[in-house]
Amino acid sequence: MDRTATDPSAPLRDGTVAGILCMVGFAFTAPVMDAFAKATPAEVPVMQILGARFGVQVAVLVPLALALGMGRWPGPRDWLRHLLRGVLLLTATGCFFTALRFMPIANALSIFFVAPFILTILGGLMLKEEVGPRRIAACAVGFLGALLVIQPSFADLGAVALLPLGTALCFAFYMVLTRRMAQRTHPIALQAWTATAASAVVLPALWLLDGSGIAALDPVRPTGLALWTLAGVGVMATVSHLFISFALRLAPAATIAPLQYLEIVAAVALGYWVFGDFPDALTWAGIAVIVGAGLYVFARERRVSLRRRPLPPA
Repeated sequence: MDRTATDPSAPLRDGTVAGILCMVGFAFTAPVMDAFAKATPAEVPVMQILGARFGVQVAVLVPLALALGMGRWPGPRDWLRHLLRGVLLLTATGCFFTALRFMPIANALSIFFVAPFILTILGGLMLKEEVGPRRIAACAVGFLGALLVIQPSFADLGAVALLPLGTALCFAFYMVLTRRMAQRTHPIALQAWTATAASAVVLPALWLLDGSGIAALDPVRPTGLALWTLAGVGVMATVSHLFISFALRLAPAATIAPLQYLEIVAAVALGYWVFGDFPDALTWAGIAVIVGAGLYVFARERRVSLRRRPLPPA
């Protein structure tokens, strides 16, 4: 019997250790993608950054899925689900990249971290998962922490400060749909086909809007710095999503989920090093409240999961 399945104090299996390392890799590479997006020159519209982000992911993950024998063509119903996931992820990323043009990475990311609380509530409403009063209270505390970060940003930026909340909401719905599909589709294939669906939306839109004269939508010919940042967004998106795909495959979600908060560390470091941004005291207070409430939710989830597992045979 695998003692780690019932005893959280037991030594971790090699696969679990590898999953933890992959999750740490995700936490430190995803903010690099955000930094590339933020560093992209302002004349490059956000939609074009999205085209690079998903286009490179398709170019890498679809051949990889095919090479690993995971290239089974999805049926019509699955394609509809991939398209819905793609639109949700496209909208979430678009909101976040737009926010990064005006906000420090750490501020936007800390607001986005209300996503686990939204997911907890949606799990109860849509997936009929058990959500007790303690987790609901933790979610409420997490939202209060987000307000500590949003309030000064909203005073300075207006509605732009709410864009990371849009990212969190779309991402939570995306994860609900992922939970339903991940049971029968390998994570790499799932990411590959979803990126394909997102590209099928954004790339034709870029082609149609070329020459439209709408500054926020009309793509430009990238040169100099823009070439490097667009490539960086696509490459780091692919690398970070491979990390998280393997992390979820190798280790229990309840074990690795708290490690996602390491993104805050990477985001603060990158924001300070590259852009000279450093969170103020109120933002740090909000981050502490969000992380504390999130860790409580993850701990409750782990405790409930352990109670539900069947006892080993005598």
